Amino acid sequence: MTRSAIKTWFLVHKWTSLVCTAFLLMLCLTGLPLIFHDEIDHLTEQQPEYGMPGVGSSGTAEGLLSLDTMLQRALANRPGEVPLYMAFDNDQPSMTITTAPRPDSPGAEMTIQSFDRSTGELVGMVAEADGGVMHFLLELHTDMFLGLPGMLFLGAMGVAFVAALVSGVVLYAPFMRKLDFGTLRVSRSTRLKWLDYHNLLGIVALAWMLVVGLTGVINALAVPIEDMWQADELADMTRDYAGRDALDPARYGSLDRAMAEARAALPGNNPQFIAFPGGTFSSKHHYAVFFQGDTPLTERLLTPALIDAETVEFTDARPMPWYYQALSLSRPLHFGDYGGLPLKLLWAALTLFTIVVLGSGLYLWLAKGSTSASAHLREVQLLAEPAE
Repeated sequence: MTRSAIKTWFLVHKWTSLVCTAFLLMLCLTGLPLIFHDEIDHLTEQQPEYGMPGVGSSGTAEGLLSLDTMLQRALANRPGEVPLYMAFDNDQPSMTITTAPRPDSPGAEMTIQSFDRSTGELVGMVAEADGGVMHFLLELHTDMFLGLPGMLFLGAMGVAFVAALVSGVVLYAPFMRKLDFGTLRVSRSTRLKWLDYHNLLGIVALAWMLVVGLTGVINALAVPIEDMWQADELADMTRDYAGRDALDPARYGSLDRAMAEARAALPGNNPQFIAFPGGTFSSKHHYAVFFQGDTPLTERLLTPALIDAETVEFTDARPMPWYYQALSLSRPLHFGDYGGLPLKLLWAALTLFTIVVLGSGLYLWLAKGSTSASAHLREVQLLAEPAE
């Protein structure tokens, strides 16, 4: 590689790193507890006990209260509100029902009620805007409380992070070609020691940092991806309903009949949630019953069945498009949330590695003072020389 090319890559690495370092440190620090959000919730919140009724071969749960009954109970607790979502846990008879004043209400106005479907008992109620410390950390990690602009900004920081990683890999070979892999020259200067830590931990955690960086960028595009699905796939599935007025909630038909229609259309799948008319994941006239597969991979990939909410007749069902499937797979991969506690511990260790890489890179830049880029490049090249 020519000296001019090395200098160009050096400048790319320097400035992309400096642009994103502060925000990446924030994302690492907030991401660490989020990796263990299930375990933290289990330790800090009282866990309700649920009954365990059997599930019949017909696909209907024996001993569970009907969906219509559960919805009536949820709305009785929140008079004047309308249903937005009904979500299920396929391992136990717990369910959540989200309500709000209007079908298009923002998240701050939503209320989530948790029920034991085997008894109908309300086991918890929380406003979406009052989700505690973990909710605060998630909001900070996702959009810095700035909504879509914050998400897109953090997505741009993710792109800068990926560019810094790629340029770092390009520079690694020419700078470290005379050193054995894993060399730590701790007996020489402090800057040299931290340069070795920076390079070693960076190359060890490279694949993980690329995965987390790229999935973070995809997650930051969640809202545009959802809007694209609505404007493209969902609009095509509900083309016959275009131009109609939104369905009044008073005219909603039976949820149990809708679920039966959806199960008949997509047999062998488990329902994950129902989106009611007017929300992000449905049209203004349909129950959208989202099904997940029954394997560790396919349970992340959703297939919606649209049921006319007034007539309770099946309209259409089709898998989510590739760009939404990429989003669905990137969410658990970003937090290591698909391989149990051992994988979460690995994710946490690699996050700590990344914090050291970011911090050491910042230290190396601050410690050089006012040295020019060319002079600093020569200095780094000299630092990469092995001790005689």
